[in-house]
Amino acid sequence: MAASATRAPDVPAAGGVRWFISDGLVMTWRSLMHTIRVPELLIFSTIQPVMFVLLFAYVFGGAIGVQGGNYREFLMGGIFTQTVAFSTGSTAVGLAEDLHKGLIDRFRSLPMARSAVMVGRTVGDAARNLLIIAIMMLCGLFVGWRIHNGVFQFLAATALLLLFGYALCWVGAYIGLSVPNPETANTVGFIWLFPLTFLSNAFVPLESLPGWLQPIAAWNPVSATVAAVRDLFGNSNPTPPGYWPLEHPVIASLGWSLLVIAIFVPLSVRKYRRTASK
Repeated sequence: MAASATRAPDVPAAGGVRWFISDGLVMTWRSLMHTIRVPELLIFSTIQPVMFVLLFAYVFGGAIGVQGGNYREFLMGGIFTQTVAFSTGSTAVGLAEDLHKGLIDRFRSLPMARSAVMVGRTVGDAARNLLIIAIMMLCGLFVGWRIHNGVFQFLAATALLLLFGYALCWVGAYIGLSVPNPETANTVGFIWLFPLTFLSNAFVPLESLPGWLQPIAAWNPVSATVAAVRDLFGNSNPTPPGYWPLEHPVIASLGWSLLVIAIFVPLSVRKYRRTASK
């Protein structure tokens, strides 16, 4: 009886959309306020990509050649993509912490949309990504990165980055609800991102990789997003022929992002229901 008393009633069908939007906005506001009240999260999320920019630009930049272009401009597309991808870790840790502290059970007892908790967390992290990208762009301008195309291409590149980061945040949501504590989420949430970002064209041209590894890197979602961002910004993007995702990077990046969302949104919502009902 006690267990059934804490179970929230289902949202009425007539008000489902309104409840979904309202609850999602409330949880998004909660996520944003958490960032404001704990500014260290934003600071440390920004320090790491800034360090990557400075290290690769000034330490490794002279040793890595880019055909027909500037390595620092080549680098920034990879840094932008890596930065939004790594936001997945904060999503995983945040949800794991809420679950560990019992907040998920409290949310589960309220008459709210089941997906609102994950929507609030992922949209909040996407909004934080926008601020981090802006800071990274200023850092890129400092080291010599430039935008050579128009405003429309600039906005399209930024939108692709935010969509890709948002899609991966749903992977982080699923991880955060699947692990027993925040410490495990911190490890699992990041460990798969390193091969995903480094086995790509983010930091070195694809031609420099071993021949057997090039097809893997070419079909990596990170590579498609990096190539799309470079093309839209007008930066150097050397691409070997024969790989469809790199020949049509904007379409490939959009397709990868939508596919990840289509897979992990229902998986995360289902995991939330099962985890909270234990």
